[in-house]
Amino acid sequence: MYLLGLSLVLLALKYLEIGPVATWSWWVVLSSFAATAAWWAWADSTGYTKRKAMEKMEERKKERINRHKEALGIQPRKPR
Repeated sequence: MYLLGLSLVLLALKYLEIGPVATWSWWVVLSSFAATAAWWAWADSTGYTKRKAMEKMEERKKERINRHKEALGIQPRKPR
């Protein structure tokens, strides 16, 4: 997502002719979008995206279990 944000900022700077980006070639500015597409293709093909989503869901699950245990008055286990 950071690369996409950078690409959009560069596009806006080029379009509005602001700063040193105004003198850059359009190919340089648009190549950041190609890099973004390449990153997404790599992340999806290697399973990086899915793995990060599963880690996030697992962390939410642990937090929810610990909240429920605290509400019941049971001490949650400390991570090892």
